[in-house]
Amino acid sequence: MHLLRISQLAGPAQFRGLHSSYGLWSKVALSKFDKNSHLPYERLSKNVKIVRERLKRPLTLSEKILYGHLDQPEAQAIERGVSYLRLRPDRVAMQDATAQMAMMQFISSGLPKVAVPSTIHCDHLIEAQKGGVPDLVRSKELNKEVFNFLSSAGNKYGVGFWKPGSGIIHQIILENYAFPGLLLIGTDSHTPNGGGLGGLCIGVGGADAVDVMADIPWELKCPKVIGVKLTGKLSGWTSAKDVILKLADILTVKGGTGAIVEYFGPGVDSLSATGMGTICNMGAEIGATTSVFPFNKSMYKYLEATNRKAIADEAQKYKEILTADDGCHYDQVIEINLDTLVPHVNGPFTPDLASPIDKLAENAKTNGWPLEVKVALIGSCTNSSYEDMTRAASIAKQALDKGLKAKALFTITPGSEQVRATIERDGLTKIFSDFGGVVLANACGPCIGQWDRKDVKKGEKNTIVTSYNRNFTGRNDANPATHGFVTSPDVVTAMAITGRLDFNPLTDEISASDGSKFKLKAPTGQDLPAKGYDPGEDTYQAPSGSGSVDVSPDSQRLQLLEPFDKWDGKDLNDMKILIKVKGKCTTDHISAAGPWLKYRGHLDNISNNLFLTAVNAENGDMNKVRNQVNGEFGTVPDTARFYKAKGVNWVAIGDENYGEGSSREHAALEPRHLGGRAIITKSFARIHETNLKKQGMLPLTFSNPADYDKIDSSDRVSIVGLKDFAPGKQIKAVITKKDGSKIDIYLNHTFNEQQIDWFRAGSALNRMKQVFAQQNKK
Repeated sequence: MHLLRISQLAGPAQFRGLHSSYGLWSKVALSKFDKNSHLPYERLSKNVKIVRERLKRPLTLSEKILYGHLDQPEAQAIERGVSYLRLRPDRVAMQDATAQMAMMQFISSGLPKVAVPSTIHCDHLIEAQKGGVPDLVRSKELNKEVFNFLSSAGNKYGVGFWKPGSGIIHQIILENYAFPGLLLIGTDSHTPNGGGLGGLCIGVGGADAVDVMADIPWELKCPKVIGVKLTGKLSGWTSAKDVILKLADILTVKGGTGAIVEYFGPGVDSLSATGMGTICNMGAEIGATTSVFPFNKSMYKYLEATNRKAIADEAQKYKEILTADDGCHYDQVIEINLDTLVPHVNGPFTPDLASPIDKLAENAKTNGWPLEVKVALIGSCTNSSYEDMTRAASIAKQALDKGLKAKALFTITPGSEQVRATIERDGLTKIFSDFGGVVLANACGPCIGQWDRKDVKKGEKNTIVTSYNRNFTGRNDANPATHGFVTSPDVVTAMAITGRLDFNPLTDEISASDGSKFKLKAPTGQDLPAKGYDPGEDTYQAPSGSGSVDVSPDSQRLQLLEPFDKWDGKDLNDMKILIKVKGKCTTDHISAAGPWLKYRGHLDNISNNLFLTAVNAENGDMNKVRNQVNGEFGTVPDTARFYKAKGVNWVAIGDENYGEGSSREHAALEPRHLGGRAIITKSFARIHETNLKKQGMLPLTFSNPADYDKIDSSDRVSIVGLKDFAPGKQIKAVITKKDGSKIDIYLNHTFNEQQIDWFRAGSALNRMKQVFAQQNKK
């Protein structure tokens, strides 16, 4: 009997140490599970030694963890930015919105059980409306069918189930599963949050999760490594959030693409573990594969505080493999001095538009950003730690002492049931309530668009400030006129007092209720609760490994998957262009969230949101494209469905960093489902490019980016020479203009041999079934 089974049976309340940590190592026999067990560090150390001897050079921390999980460390090709690594992750985590499709794919694989410890976390389907308790009750009723499906699927296939109200997936991982040296994949782009405890936690699509759960080595293009040297020490109003806001300013939303961001230097030791988690979390906003910090005292303290001292002690023994080697090489080094770093406010509409706090008022007035802050929101997976809450409460308490409450609407989102219970016990919830705040459910809520906002009308220009991670157009409230700004919980709370975007809490005075003037003192807080954490309600369901999973054929929320068609061996000739997208096209533009989250388990229904907010280059409109068969304008989904019904293949044309943002694989599934065959862009975001490949699509990039301008929406596109499709070989596209003239252009791709097999089979899932069938015949 292996620990996988024990970890499935032991819930966090009864055996938090076992379930939360040791259960990660499914290969360790139960008989060896005791305080003297060597755990996985011995294997990591052995593999790192093999790789170091092969490469004959010092290794970065991220290289040690990544290469330490190689399927074949003695033979695997290793070249940063070039080779594909085949890896054996320790664990899989899925949030409820993405888990639906991931579990649908796993069910269709025909496998009886998951091969590695895996969990589902119900955090996306709880809409913020009235407050924590009523919103949770409402969600359980509205989403009963989906929660029952995930619960029963987890029970049957051996996946742990964290019930609605448990908290946000990334906070649950930090509290229970993350540890130094871990390799975890999660079906959410902010999975890198776990780097705050020294693990490589990487966001992926559901199909990647299925590979790992099916015991297939997981493939990742060998990342480059960006080193960020931290010097000095945080103090005053400057927080961990400002480190990543500053880095986003430096690298932009695509500067980290294809790289792991690794932090080092003396400044690291001034950060709490949860502060490091905040920084790693928002590495997704610069396109990084993941981010990581070296093992240090802050991590030890947090592991100890969350009942994982045994893990901390074991990590201490293996500290050499949990820190970078002296003399290791980084592909790029950026230095940030924490002594001189100031609070930043990033936005609107993109997380890399940074304003230092002393420049914000000027930038806002110059750009015409609304100065009144309508809503101030703290919490989320990025900033809902105990430290965050104590610092924010210290500011709110100063206002209360002066007879003031929040002028802006103020909401608080606890990251987990443990955080919620602890801040309530310690009186922080009362401070927020007295301040005029509303504590929302332990869930994503407004951060991912689950917000039934009533204070402004759709289209009304307004400003909100949040401690979240993303602020794309319409991201939080589906209102494209909302100017969303991202900053620390400290600055958000300060701005809630005055209700002004141009308020600088470091220098500006506030009028107290008696008319006197005062300045806010810098926030104070505690990184860990002095009384320890209150676990709150036990919300974990361990799987029995039995039971059944039923999906009604009449369901509007769930739909079993049908395999995509195999490649027919022919070129893709005369494809229509569904849409030529102008400018930014994130996964939110391709597959909107918010109210569409309810259809995440039903591929056909959710496909009705395809490209709803992408800007059509032909007319500058959203969701209005010309049907190239009949010449009429219609919505993007309706036009795609028309082409599919007529048997007409189509392509979409995109700009830079196409697919930026969320890991949602629906943005790849929907085009494939509605007849798309290729996406041609200037460049792709990492996760989305892989998701497209997994679903049998062709993600291709212009060898000459200027060719984007040569293509008109009325053109027809032929992708030729596919019989000779090969790694590293360009693909030819023939563009037929409306007048019949033709233009040849060449497209690049990043497919390797295995990924080309996915295309030929119609999807990675189809290919998996082919391989399993061949193995069974033998």
